[in-house]
Amino acid sequence: MITETLIASLTQKLGQEHVITDENELTYYSQDVFSEANKPLAVIRPGNKKELAESIGMVTEHDIAILPRGGGMSYTSGYLSNRQSVMVDMCRMTDIIEINLEDMYVTVEAGCRWVDLYEALKDKNVKTPMWGTLSGLKASIGGGASQNSVFFGSGQNGAMSDSIIGMEVVTSNGKIVTTGSGAIENGTPFFRHFGPDLTGLFTGDTGALGVKATLTLKLVPDRPEKRFVSFNFDDHSGMLKAIADVARENLASECFGFDPFLQQQRMKRESLAKDIKTLGKVIGSEKGFTSKLKSATEVVIAGRDYMKETSFSFHAVVSEMTDVQADKHLNRIREIANLHGGIEVANSIPKIIHAHPFVPLNNMIGPEGERWVPVHCLVPHSKAIDLFEAIEDYFGSKQDVMEKYKIEAGHLILNIGNSATLLEPVFFWPDELMEFHHRNVEEDVLERISGFEADEAAREVVVELRDGLLDVFADYGATHFQIGRTYRYSKNIKPETLDLITGIKNVIDPKGLMNPGSLGLG
Repeated sequence: MITETLIASLTQKLGQEHVITDENELTYYSQDVFSEANKPLAVIRPGNKKELAESIGMVTEHDIAILPRGGGMSYTSGYLSNRQSVMVDMCRMTDIIEINLEDMYVTVEAGCRWVDLYEALKDKNVKTPMWGTLSGLKASIGGGASQNSVFFGSGQNGAMSDSIIGMEVVTSNGKIVTTGSGAIENGTPFFRHFGPDLTGLFTGDTGALGVKATLTLKLVPDRPEKRFVSFNFDDHSGMLKAIADVARENLASECFGFDPFLQQQRMKRESLAKDIKTLGKVIGSEKGFTSKLKSATEVVIAGRDYMKETSFSFHAVVSEMTDVQADKHLNRIREIANLHGGIEVANSIPKIIHAHPFVPLNNMIGPEGERWVPVHCLVPHSKAIDLFEAIEDYFGSKQDVMEKYKIEAGHLILNIGNSATLLEPVFFWPDELMEFHHRNVEEDVLERISGFEADEAAREVVVELRDGLLDVFADYGATHFQIGRTYRYSKNIKPETLDLITGIKNVIDPKGLMNPGSLGLG
C-alpha cells in the first residue's frame, strides 16, 4: 500500500511518462557495465531541481532509499542496491544554465553530458580544466563529480573535483544545499572557498551524501596549439618513468600508455578506414585537404604498423597558447622519452583520440563481444613500477584459472596532475552480454559479433580477481576514483577518518537512505 501510494504521488508530481515502473525498463536500470542488483521500485526523471528535491523528500518520507543515476557508466555498482529503493535518473536535467565569460565559470544541470558542454564551449575559446571522460558521449557532469572522473585535461589539471567551484545538492530530506560562493546571500558562484570546503565534501561521494542538482565549473582559455607524440618502449619500466617525468614537469594535457595486450585489442576493434575517417574530421575544413588527407592516411598506416610489433606504447598531447611553448614542451617530452629508452613512432593514437574525443561506447565490450571490466588505483610515481610488477606477479599466480576461463587482462596507465600515476588493469572474458550492453553499444557493432553463452563461473572468477587486486593495491596505499560499492573506502581509511565521515553521513542522511552502501556507508 505504501509503495502504491508513493508511486501515485510521484506520478502526480512528475507525470506518468517520467515515473518508470515497466519491468523490462527496471531490469535495464538494475544493471551497470559489470553488475546487476535488485530492480528498483520505480525510476523517476525529474525535470528541474524543484521537482528533484520534492521527489526525494517524498520518497525518503516513506523510508525508501534513493539511488542517484547520472549517465549510468559506472562499473562499481555506484547506483545499484538490493535495498527497497527508487532510482533518480537525471536524463531530463541537461540544461547549460550560464556561460559566464567575464567571471570565467559555467553552470550546468547535473544531467548535462560532457559532449554537450564540449559543443557549447568549443567556439568560445574556453573549456573547463578537466573537460571530459572517455565515456563522455553518455556520461553526465553530475555523475563525473560523484565519481571524481578523469581523462581529458587531467594530465595537467587533475581530477574533475579540481575543476568544480560549487554545487547545489539535494540531501535525503529534500533540502537543497548550496556550496561555494553561491551559498552567500547576494552571491554568485565565482569562487569555491568561503569557510570549510563544502564543495569538496560532495565530490567523489558516489552519491552517498546527496544528489547533485547543478554544478558550477571553472573556465580557462582553450590552448589552441596542439602537438601529438608517441613512443614505443621495450618494457613497462621505461614507459612508467617517462610518464612520471612528463607529469612532474607538467608538460602534457594528456599523457597515457598501453601494454601490448590493450594495443592489440584496439587493432582488432578499430578498422583502418575508421581511423583515417576520424583523422579526416580534423583536417576536413583546412586548406590543402587532399594533401593533408594523404598525410593523415600515411600517419594512420604507420601507426598501425608499429602497433603490430610494439611492446609498451606512450602517448602525449601538448596543449599550449603559443607555437613556441608547444614546441618547447614537445621537445622536452622527446628528451624524456629518449632518456628512458623510448623510440618515437607515428602519433596516430593521440591524434585520433583528440580528433573525436567522445566516441560511441563500443569499448565496453571486447572486439569479439567479450565482457569487459576495469579496476584501477592511484599511487605516487615512486610506487608505480613496483605496483605494476606486483600486479603482474598476481596475474602470474592466477594464470591457471585465467587460462581455464579464457580471462585476459591488459593495462591502461596515465598520470593525474603532477603527483599521481593511475594504473588500470582491464579484464576481458567470453560471457553473455547484458541488456545494458545491448542499449549502449552501437547496433552495427552488435550485429558483427557472434556473442557468447553465459558463463557465471567465469564472471565469479573475475570478481575474485578484482578483489585480489584490491588487496595488492591496499599494500601500496593506493587510492581510487568511482568508489561506489567496489573500492574499500570505509575499510581502508584510518578509524578516526571513518568516524568523521560516518558522523557527517549520519547528520546529512540520518536514516541512511541516500544511496545506502556507497562508500561502504549506510
